[in-house]
Amino acid sequence: MQYIIAIYGAPFSSQSSQTALYFCREAIAKGHHISRVFFYQDAVHNASSLASPPQDETDIPAHWQSFIADNNIDGVVCIAAALRRGILNDEEQQRYVKPGSNLANSLNLSGLGQLIEGAVVSDRLVSFGA
Repeated sequence: MQYIIAIYGAPFSSQSSQTALYFCREAIAKGHHISRVFFYQDAVHNASSLASPPQDETDIPAHWQSFIADNNIDGVVCIAAALRRGILNDEEQQRYVKPGSNLANSLNLSGLGQLIEGAVVSDRLVSFGA
């Protein structure tokens, strides 16, 4: 079965990011395919390469970033939600004349159309968070 995953909750103030990661790991282990993970609303914080949680907490953004890279999954971050929350790639950093970029290498900024397109071509869209 082919899945697209949509995540809405922030990695450290909601359980949705971690639950979605567990779901994705198990789906891959069972032989399913995840074509895309779409981070929306506060879940875009999973895309920051600058997240530095305390040592006694799970680094959920780092786990997402490595999971996406290791499994060759299309990791998409909603561009409008990301910009609103200070998550920028190099192009947007230059466009808005900001001092730096912080989008993780394994992820891409794009619009909601990627979520819709993924839902159309996948067998299931599974959402995590409100």
